[in-house]
Amino acid sequence: MNYKIDAQGRKLGRVASEAASVLMGKNSPTFAKNKIADTKVEISNVAMADISAEKKIKDVYVTYTGHRGGLNSETLAALIARRGFGEVFRRAIYRMLPDNRLRDKRMQNLSIKE
Repeated sequence: MNYKIDAQGRKLGRVASEAASVLMGKNSPTFAKNKIADTKVEISNVAMADISAEKKIKDVYVTYTGHRGGLNSETLAALIARRGFGEVFRRAIYRMLPDNRLRDKRMQNLSIKE
């Protein structure tokens, strides 16, 4: 089953939470926490999503490698310039899914088109 989301003119968090919910299978009558839904989610027009200029400057993505001096930070604008809008949506949806063994398998059912 395919589920399509048009991100044009919509907020990043709204689209990401809808996609995460569908990837978990919560829209299905056969929902089970320990099963992967057979639904494929396709998000289109992510480059035309409603992301404010203030959010692009203030949102900071922080990662840590585990080594001394390995704290890296990057603003949303820099991430968009480096990887594109699709990566922003992918990270938002990834962090909305439960942190368990099924998360990577659920993310394989996601496709993002700019």
